[in-house]
Amino acid sequence: MKDELELVFPSEEYKEKILDFKNEFIKNGENIIHGGGGLDKEDNFEVWLKNIKEDLTREIPKTEGKRVPASLYIAIRKSDKKIVGIIQIRHILNDFLLNFGGHIGDAIRPSERNKGYCTQMIGLALKKAKELGIGNVLMVCYKDNPASAKTIVKNGGVLENELPKDGIIYQRYWITLKKRYADGRNKSNDILEKEF
Repeated sequence: MKDELELVFPSEEYKEKILDFKNEFIKNGENIIHGGGGLDKEDNFEVWLKNIKEDLTREIPKTEGKRVPASLYIAIRKSDKKIVGIIQIRHILNDFLLNFGGHIGDAIRPSERNKGYCTQMIGLALKKAKELGIGNVLMVCYKDNPASAKTIVKNGGVLENELPKDGIIYQRYWITLKKRYADGRNKSNDILEKEF
């Protein structure tokens, strides 16, 4: 059986481990850390930590391209306290996230992939999303990443559609966390996080 994970909000205590996590992506030739809250773009750990703390209480953005309220966690393997992944739960969706990003973004460090950790990490994040009152969770992945799609489906994801953007096909999956009713009361996502 694989080791159990726990989701922990980052702090200064984890600085060296988080930087080691980030450096593993760089050494592997990867310049994007999905669900990292900008960890891949920010060179200053303290600034990154300040940003993700502000995301917890951030107001709904009035313009596109601004950060949305979100909760970010590192996934720590309980047996040895190693960071194996990172995951961000966006409390609301703007236009971009509704089409190409979703409520949850995640990444597993290269050396810990294909061990079942992503499925477990998403499962833990879905519990937190439910606590936040998100009834229908949108997850998006690249069509050419079947491993990611598989972890979403294992957590209850149902493919809604595929959208092209900049030569990439994005697959959009919905995971229902709220109770289903036979009379159709839950057809609309009552917290679809957008002002139309």
